[in-house]
Amino acid sequence: MVKPIFTFRFLAAALVYCVFYSTPLFGQSYELKPSASPADNPLKGLVPYARPMPNRFPHSMEFQYFALSDLMLDIDKFDWIPLEELLDDVASRGNQAVVRVYMEYPGKEKGIPKFLVDGGLKVHRYLNTNTAPFPPTKVITPDYEDPRLREALKNFIAAFGKRYDNDPRLAYITAGLLGTWGEWHTYPKDELWASNRTQSIVLDAYEAAFKSTPVLLRYPAGPNHYAQAENASRAMGYHDDSFAWATLSTGRKQDDWFYMPALKTAGKQATEKWTTQPIGGEIRPEVWGKIFDDQSTWPKQAQSFHDCVSQTHATWLMDTGMFREQAKPDRMATALAEVQRMGYDFYVQHVDITTSKTGSTQLKIDVINQGVAPLYADWDTEIALLNSEKIIAYRQTDDQLSFRGLLPSAEKHSLTTTFEAPSEGSFTVLLRVINPLKGGKPLRFANEDQDKSISGWLTLGQLIVQPE
Repeated sequence: MVKPIFTFRFLAAALVYCVFYSTPLFGQSYELKPSASPADNPLKGLVPYARPMPNRFPHSMEFQYFALSDLMLDIDKFDWIPLEELLDDVASRGNQAVVRVYMEYPGKEKGIPKFLVDGGLKVHRYLNTNTAPFPPTKVITPDYEDPRLREALKNFIAAFGKRYDNDPRLAYITAGLLGTWGEWHTYPKDELWASNRTQSIVLDAYEAAFKSTPVLLRYPAGPNHYAQAENASRAMGYHDDSFAWATLSTGRKQDDWFYMPALKTAGKQATEKWTTQPIGGEIRPEVWGKIFDDQSTWPKQAQSFHDCVSQTHATWLMDTGMFREQAKPDRMATALAEVQRMGYDFYVQHVDITTSKTGSTQLKIDVINQGVAPLYADWDTEIALLNSEKIIAYRQTDDQLSFRGLLPSAEKHSLTTTFEAPSEGSFTVLLRVINPLKGGKPLRFANEDQDKSISGWLTLGQLIVQPE
């Protein structure tokens, strides 16, 4: 509940305020009580594959792969229907999509656009042995140095971005396109991997095409990486697809490819990437679901999910274990607690509301980000006044109250704005961050008074506008 701390009245004649105000001011301060935030807050948490079984685990996003051959029919001809159908379907559940487009995927024949193969693109067919814990499977790898392939990738990314950058149905894009599963490697056939030139063409194209929707890369790389083109300086996040398995440093040389050692090797720009760009990934199949059980049941190589989230500052992670079957109570409770701290987790701690008799009002809120990462999306913040008849009498979208980029810390962030309240009366002051997806899940604060007055809004306190 909202607890008032004190009420105060400043007279215009008071020495400290006489320079600034010509009418009396009335104010109220509130300490707001904390409460657990939901695990399905938007843009964060665990992510199932699209169209998951209902009532398995709370979520706000769904993941889907797409074969490039299904979306690109010719060098400048595209078919967006498969992607449109997926985005609309995911949005119908109030969720946003995470997508990856691939050209090679073990066990799948499609991926490489037919017009490229018909035009002479060389392909390599072989048994991929890097499919653990699943059996070795056939895969098809294209010649990544073919000039027509490079041009096709540039054209596709440009068209992709022109159509979908800043589409509210789309939460994140993992870069894909190159390598097995679109994961930017062809291990163990390293000789078939794309050159730095081809990689840079793809990276340049993504940076030019997507200015709003985040694009995430599989591997951190500094300027002297042995296999990856430099990406630490680029405005792109990362996704660790062996999360809680090959994430933390072990100190062993053979494990230098693990996410955190690779991140540190890539340099300061990479290690600080999380402050401005999202970190995602996938929990390793060997520990799907199990990672939320007692540590004594883990496979030997498993790493602490809690520690992995803390060190990587992960915002979202794909997972099948929590969506494949109904989790037992202990597993569910642990998962909920761990997912709550992923990404952002905003607790509004203190509120000051000060108004004059004319209705000119200053609102100051102190907020703590209890999560491990900021909110990366530039979503609008709105304040509203609810009258005694439970009708919104006033609302204002306010840039001064932006929650974007607030870093996690035990220290508070103070946000202040002013607005002109309507005519005299008593009002409940409300706050929300607007999810631009129509029907999308609302961003909810870690406060007891979240949804108290109106669903989707945080109740901040009372505003009284008195008559002259």
